[in-house]
Amino acid sequence: MKFFLDPEKPLTTCQETSCDKCNVCQELSCHFNLHQLIQFLLNVSLVILLAGIGIYYYNPLLLIPWIVMFLLYFGLVEIRVMCSHCPHYAETESRTLKCWANYGSPKLWKYRPGPMSLAEKIIFILGLLVIWGYPIILMILSMNYMFIVLYLVFSLLAFNIMRKYMCSQCINFACPANKVDDSIREKFFKHNPEVGDAWKKERNG
Repeated sequence: MKFFLDPEKPLTTCQETSCDKCNVCQELSCHFNLHQLIQFLLNVSLVILLAGIGIYYYNPLLLIPWIVMFLLYFGLVEIRVMCSHCPHYAETESRTLKCWANYGSPKLWKYRPGPMSLAEKIIFILGLLVIWGYPIILMILSMNYMFIVLYLVFSLLAFNIMRKYMCSQCINFACPANKVDDSIREKFFKHNPEVGDAWKKERNG
């Protein structure tokens, strides 16, 4: 069993036969690795820990609905509305995702190249706000203001680190947080015409 995709093998959506002379793979993370997964987990772990402690401080039992929402959103809902648009979702050698953000999540839906719909963006953002905001409400109710400040500071820090070092190289251009430059996207589209055509179709209505 391979933990990540073969870095020397082009993506399923790519028309190239080799990655050796690719002008895109140096600017984008077409293939993910263990280092990136660890980097992501370390980046978000403190935020999740602070959220959990804040909820526990108010009422330990209220951790249960938060954990359930967390798993359902990141394991199912987010995969449907956002991840199913990613070229990585088209890989057939594994039934689970091999990326840094949702590693191990099952691919239950059909791959859908192109941008997210307005409804999908709303669901994606509202889901994140619910997961992120739930601990804040309980921290306010428990008057745990120090934790609120720490939670907000480290949430902002984690988001900025992710945007600068991860979202700037991610090939899921459909994600609202994606920060890849348009010129680099166009290079990727040339190597992955199916993906490019899906984006052009949506742009042209």
